[in-house]
Amino acid sequence: MRTYLRLFVAGFRRQSTYRLAALGGLVANATFGLLKVALLFAAVRTSGGELAGYDVATMSSYIWISQGLLGSVNLMGRTEMAERIRSGDVAVDFLRPVDVHLASVTTEVGRATFALIPRGIPSVAIGALVVGMAVPDRPSAYVVGAVSLALGIVVSATTVYLVAATGFWLVETRGVAILYMVVSGFLAGLFVPIAMFPTWLHAVATATPFPSMMMYPVDVLSGRVEGLAALGLVGLQLLWLALTLTAGQVATRAGRRRLEVQGG
Repeated sequence: MRTYLRLFVAGFRRQSTYRLAALGGLVANATFGLLKVALLFAAVRTSGGELAGYDVATMSSYIWISQGLLGSVNLMGRTEMAERIRSGDVAVDFLRPVDVHLASVTTEVGRATFALIPRGIPSVAIGALVVGMAVPDRPSAYVVGAVSLALGIVVSATTVYLVAATGFWLVETRGVAILYMVVSGFLAGLFVPIAMFPTWLHAVATATPFPSMMMYPVDVLSGRVEGLAALGLVGLQLLWLALTLTAGQVATRAGRRRLEVQGG
């Protein structure tokens, strides 16, 4: 555990060196957040003050919390592990006395956690000060929300690792990453809440791990879902974490047998 803790800290510290990039991300988050406010607030008001269970306050919470999570939830599909598999450097990783899969996920979680400081928290603060938003009434909701947020980040890391693991068979994974980016952002609830989806599309979304990365933490942190319902969402996140971790272990072991280092 000490080794993985150090890997987590290493990922955190490495991401902390990109301060200007974090500032640029915050500006982008705030800009697009204001654009989404204009569009989605208009949709709520046109619907009579409530749309798919969201009023203006909870919609604002959805907008700003989801924007704040953009730096921590990997919806782009790109990771360092994909490049290491493509280049063959992963062969060296397999010689180290650590689990390649868990080491990669832990480092990615460390990187994602740092992003909450310069991008996540300030984005939510901007929304709260400029627009206002709904917040939970009970202190216990914040505890459940923090757990849901942590699980969302970890599920994102374990899922995006599977994109990189396809490189054991495909070598070049850019096409898979682009497909992942298109699908994950939509089904995670980045553009609109998945509650606004048609019934069939909502069912498709909930059958994937993507809402566990963003939509569920947003609903719990905003107080839109509380009590047993919130615990149910956390339970779904734990289920997807177990499934993606298992799939990652299976893919890594199969990929180790399949690995062919280009050029030698």
